[in-house]
Amino acid sequence: MAERIIRIGTRGSLLALRQSTNVKEALEAHWRGLRVDLEIIRTTGDRIVDVPLAKVGGKGLFVKEIEDALLAGAIDLAVHSMKDVPALLPDGLEVGVTPKREDQRDVLVSAIARDFAGLPRGAKVGTSSLRRSAQVKRLRPDVEVFNLRGNLDTRLRKLAEGQYDAIVLAAAGLHRMGWKDRITAYLEPGEFVPAIGQGAIGIEFRSDDAEVRRVLAPLHDPETEVAVAAERSLLRELEGGCQVPIGGFARVYGDNVELTGMVSSLDGREMYRVIRSAARAEAVRLGRSVARELLGAGAGRILDEVYRSRIC
Repeated sequence: MAERIIRIGTRGSLLALRQSTNVKEALEAHWRGLRVDLEIIRTTGDRIVDVPLAKVGGKGLFVKEIEDALLAGAIDLAVHSMKDVPALLPDGLEVGVTPKREDQRDVLVSAIARDFAGLPRGAKVGTSSLRRSAQVKRLRPDVEVFNLRGNLDTRLRKLAEGQYDAIVLAAAGLHRMGWKDRITAYLEPGEFVPAIGQGAIGIEFRSDDAEVRRVLAPLHDPETEVAVAAERSLLRELEGGCQVPIGGFARVYGDNVELTGMVSSLDGREMYRVIRSAARAEAVRLGRSVARELLGAGAGRILDEVYRSRIC
């Protein structure tokens, strides 16, 4: 292709830069003559680090400023962790490419226990996620859960300094950074439901930019697209625009997709889970169906209470 420069908008954390660099290197390896530059954009979520995410606002905390730059033409595409992307996107933008997904699971990282069962009573567990907090409290109501903000390396440093006895993180980030050796235990989705889109990278661009769409096409993984579509359909139907205890885990097998949906009270005492399957072509419908079943079972009341208690 003719020489061209493409600008990727990214957060400045080590993990965000690693993810964006992976996309940059993949594009430059595939397209001879293409140069890809990274533009670091500081988001609201990066600036506010001393307040729990749930009290700051909705899921767009880590993407809004980047999307503004996209709409203004200052960058050509953005690389996001899909778990940070709101269910509804601004007009004119789309997440049209999803590379192959990393491990979806959450993990426990601890220097004093090999798993949750091994944590002593009263242990300090750190997480910034209401979803993780609720599930930790359900598994071990005798431990204390504390808010833990900061980038991945910051969280690991706070654990090493002894501020926490254990922390819960996404496996994908540790894998991408080459820090698998930090993982104490993987938390299986049947017991600990991951976040919507966890482990997946989404590449967002302007819907009318046909050239960027063409350049990105070789990076797309159809199986990841199906799984993420099912999970995000669940999120949209639940109106999960805020930091709320909602989880979703989809897996594709053959021509089918299986989706687990979860909604929990903040204290983890009341939790609803639904597992259903459908044909791959019905992934979006499956997400809506699982969400409606959760709402009908009682999750709607929980979500109403959570929304009333938080600023969204």
